[in-house]
Amino acid sequence: MKKLFWIFVTIAAVMLIAGCGGDATKSEKLKAGFVYVGPVEDAGWTTAHDEGRKAMEELKFVDESTFVETVPEGAEATRVITELVESGCNMIFTTSFGYMDPTIEVAGKYPDVKFHHCSGYKTAENSTNYFGRMYQTKYMAGIVAGTMSKNGKLGYVAPFPIPEIVRHINAFTLGALSVNPDATVMVIWTNSWFDPVHEKEAANTMIAAGCDVITQGTDSAGPQEAAEAAGIYSIGNDSDMSFMAPTAQLTSAIWNWGIYYKDIATKINDGTWVNDPIWWGLETGITSLSKFNEVVPQELIDDLAVAKAGIIENDFIFNGPLYDNNGKLRVEESEALNDGDKLSIQWFVKGVKGKIPKAKE
Repeated sequence: MKKLFWIFVTIAAVMLIAGCGGDATKSEKLKAGFVYVGPVEDAGWTTAHDEGRKAMEELKFVDESTFVETVPEGAEATRVITELVESGCNMIFTTSFGYMDPTIEVAGKYPDVKFHHCSGYKTAENSTNYFGRMYQTKYMAGIVAGTMSKNGKLGYVAPFPIPEIVRHINAFTLGALSVNPDATVMVIWTNSWFDPVHEKEAANTMIAAGCDVITQGTDSAGPQEAAEAAGIYSIGNDSDMSFMAPTAQLTSAIWNWGIYYKDIATKINDGTWVNDPIWWGLETGITSLSKFNEVVPQELIDDLAVAKAGIIENDFIFNGPLYDNNGKLRVEESEALNDGDKLSIQWFVKGVKGKIPKAKE
């Protein structure tokens, strides 16, 4: 009888060990690899992603993460992504539009790894794309600029003429026009995501032309420094840049990437990850305005809260009628741009002083 008892105990023990082994496989710790287009200390786009990476590392099932910064878009990105996978990373995050094709290429070679590309549009069975509706926050930043400007002349330092940037410039302009119908937005292209010297020069050109609020879609704090030196206002981009322009910066349109990275890591860990593209809005907290300069009146802050609630309830930003900056009616009064239109937009709204050249990225 004792012998039979121990046989049952042994069988039970084997089954328990087998069960634990299965759970261990499912909950195997994750290792993340990030590819950055700029340096982690750019004070903008890459800084925001790196803060999100650090937030994700707080999860107990994330073993570690690693990153490679200032990676050129193209063949070099393919090499870096491959090396991250070969080093043991089982989830990859590539954080620039120009990494889209390299990400898809490498994803096809490593079906057991989950790939995530920021701001692009292509997917694969084990790869998706992600972004946030920054245009919603840019609209609110436009309200700030249009209200605080003395002459209604605003400047926008822009990187590449891709739909993402065009969309953000348009939303910023529409926000400004909502509080100042005579506002204009001067655009200068830098054809670079991160070029502090060129960005600062572009801002100074705008300041010389009379712009009294400067904002940007580029990654460095160069435009903020130009505004600080000139004694005018500015609005930062991607991260809170107030430490570079404590007097000039009114607020920043920022990313809170930790919200997304924690969510995705959790889904990969519990087996619920799917490759559906992600384009989160204001309601998720993925984008927001940073703290306000003390010169921003409370009345304006209250108005922004109302605007934010309205956008969350019914995203009205690209509702018609909308005219382009050549006077052509682009969106009828009873119509609105759908997501496909927003993601592919290549025309400027009325109020933008600038042209969209052929993309050089």
